[in-house]
Amino acid sequence: MPIDPAQALAAAPRTGEITWTAKDVQLYHLGIGAGARPGLAAPATDPAELRYTLESRLRVLPSFATVAGGGEPGVISGLSMPGIDVDLARVLHGGQSLEIHRPLPTGGTATRTDRIIAVHDKGSAAVLVLRTEAADTDGPLWTAEARIFVRGEGGWGGDRGPTTRPAPPTGPPAHTVDRPVRPDQALLYRLTGDLNPLHADPEAARRAGFDRPVLHGLCTYGITLKAVVDTLLAGEPERVRAFDARFAGVVYPGETLRVRMWRAAETAGDAGAGSVVRVEVGVPERGDAPVLADGVVVHG
Repeated sequence: MPIDPAQALAAAPRTGEITWTAKDVQLYHLGIGAGARPGLAAPATDPAELRYTLESRLRVLPSFATVAGGGEPGVISGLSMPGIDVDLARVLHGGQSLEIHRPLPTGGTATRTDRIIAVHDKGSAAVLVLRTEAADTDGPLWTAEARIFVRGEGGWGGDRGPTTRPAPPTGPPAHTVDRPVRPDQALLYRLTGDLNPLHADPEAARRAGFDRPVLHGLCTYGITLKAVVDTLLAGEPERVRAFDARFAGVVYPGETLRVRMWRAAETAGDAGAGSVVRVEVGVPERGDAPVLADGVVVHG
């Protein structure tokens, strides 16, 4: 079997040094659509966008942690861990959680540690849970968990894993915003590190079962968090403490993301006490097809 759960779970953590600069942060922000605010005559110089694109005003959206350090992203790194040997065309990023321990600096060096903490048997697929922790000389920076689906690799009789999901938000959303995805968005975003040809090569996309290249799930994740920060957190990314979401469907470059937000009760968890925003995202061009679900943003 291409996945050996016992070997994957027993493998030693993979640790390495990562470094990033303001240019890396700016490239990430451009990759998730910063600088292009719908309806503005001169969006690239709008002060609300310059906080993401101009080095003298730069603030870091916490989802940058998912690509910090460039090179091989955590999800792809997880697929090369001991006990795992799978076809990249059968892999889907199923969900992502991120806990921010303190505001991310615009540049720095940190130690990143990756390890597989769970392997679940969903019958038709295996689910790998990859935990990534990063810390610098001042202490922990972030903890992330990627849930990676590998189609066709389940069925060995293992633990199915947790089945609980947050209850759906009730009532109409407090805010709904549309965020257009540029036709070249995936080509730009992949320069942050995820060079999977699924997101650029039509032939690779067809082999994976898609009509054309699809947007990275983490790009949708970043666009969504930015929409929440800009709409409900006064454009202050340092207020974000955690963000968890499930990728419910694919996004094609050139489509629109319709981001719906609900304010929820305060919570107390690993990220500390904070207010909660529930988020759901669909694509209006395809009948509001869901693409990001169970979104929970915790903020101060």
